[in-house]
Amino acid sequence: MAEFNQELRESIDFAAGILRNARYAVALTGAGVSVESGVRPFRGPDGVWTEYGEPPMDGYQRLLADPKREWQRWVNREGYIKGFFEAFEHAKPNPGHYAMAEMEQMGILKYTITQNVDGFHRDAGSHNVAEIHGNFWLLRCIECSRRYKQTEIEIDPERLPPKCPSCGGMVKSDGVYFGEPIPPDALRTCQEQVAKCDCMLLVGTSGFVYPAAGFPHAVKQTGGSLVEVDRYGTDLSHICNISLRGKSGEILPALAERLKAKKRRVG
Repeated sequence: MAEFNQELRESIDFAAGILRNARYAVALTGAGVSVESGVRPFRGPDGVWTEYGEPPMDGYQRLLADPKREWQRWVNREGYIKGFFEAFEHAKPNPGHYAMAEMEQMGILKYTITQNVDGFHRDAGSHNVAEIHGNFWLLRCIECSRRYKQTEIEIDPERLPPKCPSCGGMVKSDGVYFGEPIPPDALRTCQEQVAKCDCMLLVGTSGFVYPAAGFPHAVKQTGGSLVEVDRYGTDLSHICNISLRGKSGEILPALAERLKAKKRRVG
């Protein structure tokens, strides 16, 4: 367990109290969580897109216009798609992911909304997860929205794009392309969870990518509390009830321990 100074220990205790007293706590996570798992950032000097090129802003429209060509890029791992595979293939959940799964098991966290596409929250044991930007390791039919593991769909390079076994619609990566609407089922789940939420745990999210960036504001406007865990200040810090500065992989396990200690004392 990481060593913290007195101020941070007191802040963790305070945050644990907020979460413990919440009726319906929901987490919102962003890229900062994945970076601690060894996933390279997309932008910046060491970014995947800096090396391989950024996905086109009209990527979804290109897919619809020429789905065979876009699928060939995927099968051959061309350009930024190769960067995605390299970013995710050798990374794995970190202690922060496992701590959040533990908070769900304790009944503290009711749901996790993530902007990350790596699937690490599910891998770590969280069950109630809304992946607003999709999951890189899944495939999704653009007609019926049914999702499949990549091993469940036969990818024949001579017969692209693959078809949905359920409705015959075109299948694509579940990851949301630039220019693609958020999948309606995922967005609906997020909106339902935000409507119930009276405490949102913000972890590693910068607070400027919408629609997710609007969720904390919605919670705050209805009188809810915001607990932030981030190494740096964000666009959301000024509206948070408490901000815990540091690595989520260190702070979240400590927060989970405090919650367990409070539960034992209450029990």
